[in-house]
Amino acid sequence: MIEPETIAVAMSGGVDSSTVAAMLAREGAPVVGLTLQLWDQTRLAGKHGIPDAPKAGRCCSLDDVYDARRVAEHLGIPYYVVNQQERFEKDVVRPFVDEYLHGRTPIPCSLCNNHLKFDALIQTARSIGASRVATGHYAINEFDPARNRWILRRPADRAKDQTYFLFGLTQAQLSRTLFPLGSLTKPEVRDLARSRGLALAEKPDSQEICFIPGGDYKQFITAYLEEQGEQVPPSAGELVASSGEVIGRHEGIANFTVGQRKGLGVSSPTPLYVLAIHPDSHRVTVGADAELASRTLVARRLNWISIPTLTAPLRVQAKIRHRHEPAWATLEPAPLTATGEAQVLATFDEPQRAVTPGQSAVFYHNDEVVGGGWIV
Repeated sequence: MIEPETIAVAMSGGVDSSTVAAMLAREGAPVVGLTLQLWDQTRLAGKHGIPDAPKAGRCCSLDDVYDARRVAEHLGIPYYVVNQQERFEKDVVRPFVDEYLHGRTPIPCSLCNNHLKFDALIQTARSIGASRVATGHYAINEFDPARNRWILRRPADRAKDQTYFLFGLTQAQLSRTLFPLGSLTKPEVRDLARSRGLALAEKPDSQEICFIPGGDYKQFITAYLEEQGEQVPPSAGELVASSGEVIGRHEGIANFTVGQRKGLGVSSPTPLYVLAIHPDSHRVTVGADAELASRTLVARRLNWISIPTLTAPLRVQAKIRHRHEPAWATLEPAPLTATGEAQVLATFDEPQRAVTPGQSAVFYHNDEVVGGGWIV
């Protein structure tokens, strides 16, 4: 008789991952709960406007660890907390701060998935005898024998689709990952949680970046650098119109993101938006909303999922931010960078608003994630 394989469930303390653990345990699979301890929510509390008491129910907080442990006890499964705070700071928090200081707008959730939630979890799962990891992400992954590749697909509940944040998963990681919620809607997941007697069936979803208690990234950057014995590097400069006319000054490029309207510090008879941030000159270009439209983007640090690599033009739908509706575009290989790094050029059929350096561009063909990269 073949023993069923042990599955490690990544338990964040939320209803989704808790329901996954309950589903697998009910099916009779040997299940182990794992929680990554990533960040001390009280570490910068009270500094530079950051709240003294972080909100409850935040992803990866101590409250969430408590909730995850309580679910594991309710289900009667082993449970472990894995301390990954040092690696989280190195691979997610510090790059987040540095990106803003260089005039880009980062996505820490994608970095966390790429470097920690799958890499570290799979390694830990192997060390305790688990062959695969299950998570509460809304996505579908399947093996396609014809292409000999693991394929990542959008889930049944499009409103909860998390494939945008998962584009960096490798073939090896996808082969060892289960997404049991891919065919379910959020209301169905909550119903399952209630039916399994989970006390957190009504727990609200976490909405903010997990390591920024008040949601204000500017306060966080200042407080974090101060803790590190550093100061926000000087990057004050000129606010310029798209014509090149200087219309004001600003206190630092980290205060801006492409598409931003509020907080520009300059009056105008018509609304102004950030069009571009120039880290070398510290200039910030502002202009009308219509000037935010762009037909092209270039992306680097690429990861391909449904194809081995891009060798010829390919029609895709490209998603340039989490809430962006994927838009038709043609992908083409772009010339290598000076260091030999691959790039792609995406040319949209229709201009897209606020293509933002530092964000991810994820490419879809129907429901499949073709791949993705980071906008430069």
